[in-house]
Amino acid sequence: MKGVLIAGVSSGVGKTTVTVGLIAALRQRGLHVQPFKVGPDYIDTSYHSQAAGGLASRNLDLWLVPVQTMRALYARTASHADIAIVEGVMGLFDGRLGGQGLASSAHVARELDLPVVLVVDAGTLSWSAGALVLGYHSFDRDLRLAGVILNRVGGPLHAAELKESIEQRVGIPVLGWLPNLPELAVPERYLGLVPTTEGSGWHTYLAAAEAAVASGVDLTRVLELAGGRAPDLPDGDLFPAERVAPGAAIAVARDEAFSFYYQDGLDLLEAWGAELVPFSPLADAAPPAGTSAIYIGGGFPELFAAGLARNGQMLESLRAAHARGTPIYAECGGLMLLGRSLVDAAGQRHAMAGIVPMDSTLAGTRLTIGYRDARAVRDTLLLDRGQTVRAHEFHWSSPELDIAPQNAAYAVDDRQPRTEGFAAGQTLASYLHVHFGADGTGRLARRLVERATAARQRASA
Repeated sequence: MKGVLIAGVSSGVGKTTVTVGLIAALRQRGLHVQPFKVGPDYIDTSYHSQAAGGLASRNLDLWLVPVQTMRALYARTASHADIAIVEGVMGLFDGRLGGQGLASSAHVARELDLPVVLVVDAGTLSWSAGALVLGYHSFDRDLRLAGVILNRVGGPLHAAELKESIEQRVGIPVLGWLPNLPELAVPERYLGLVPTTEGSGWHTYLAAAEAAVASGVDLTRVLELAGGRAPDLPDGDLFPAERVAPGAAIAVARDEAFSFYYQDGLDLLEAWGAELVPFSPLADAAPPAGTSAIYIGGGFPELFAAGLARNGQMLESLRAAHARGTPIYAECGGLMLLGRSLVDAAGQRHAMAGIVPMDSTLAGTRLTIGYRDARAVRDTLLLDRGQTVRAHEFHWSSPELDIAPQNAAYAVDDRQPRTEGFAAGQTLASYLHVHFGADGTGRLARRLVERATAARQRASA
């Protein structure tokens, strides 16, 4: 398997622009390019997938899943591609806070033996670029730092000085450079990039990134340096030896408001016997007929709160599903939809489904982000009481009042231990994002599919 990891000296240097440009430019050469993203990000992957012609990008996270699972998930799709392009997270060595680089881009590159291409924002640099790259190169000599791509370069003379500084003083090749152009600015807002599910503004950006990389980066050299190794551990019980025949249909919320899912998690649900049927909480009157469980992932319901509130039929159908014991699993944005109300950034309150005794607000809040250790405080759709799972939290909204402890789903080991989420009947809703391969097996996916299958059997009895 051949692959390369695109890392940055920090966040905001242009990793995504370089990554999507490479994916699209290599695809134009007729190559099958499999994209990946280090870390739990859902939005960058949407750009990768568009650049790859609709091929789903996948997350590689060494906190959320064990190392052998990460290797197996990588190999499962990378082995069918001509090249894998992996976008890093934050700076090259930045990982879990307090973990000394745990789950960083460098950590993933070492575990997969991938060469690293470092993206440097050269907009305010010239000869000092060599010193910067030398620092990254010397910080971990065991890492294969194979090349540099320069971003926001002022022109050919600027590029020549940057290249001379890096290649003479560090001995690492500069593979190319991208100019400082406004059309290469990625569409952003408060939680990162604007998802490609919202409108078509990404088309112009993606075309500009492809053109800049195709003309400014030595693609042949990138292909020559690509490397990596097959995993040395099997995936164990993660996927069944043969895909299980569908035993239940799970409705999955998919529209402008809800789009945050790990593709490998969806694959696990299908492999263990679920048929996944998309629906829109914004546009549909109810989840599709014949589905026996509901999965509402994260997204930006706060930006579509008025539309969600106007869809009274959908809100009533969710209340009815909860009342009759239909399994409902909701993460982050899904939790907000199931709450009583949502206050948007303008201070307007919108009625939601009213299943979870919680009101969420964007007024006066700040970003909550980080990896979490969570322990189930009661039996839920995914876990038995006392079982633990690793998760990720990433949201700008907050509850106006915390869910009462008697309704809580998890005890979270944070700087200040707390309870989190809501569990009642067959409903589990939480701000936590969980990877269905978190424990290295397919147990979480199997359990959700089994609950959906049992619900279908009850309905047909």
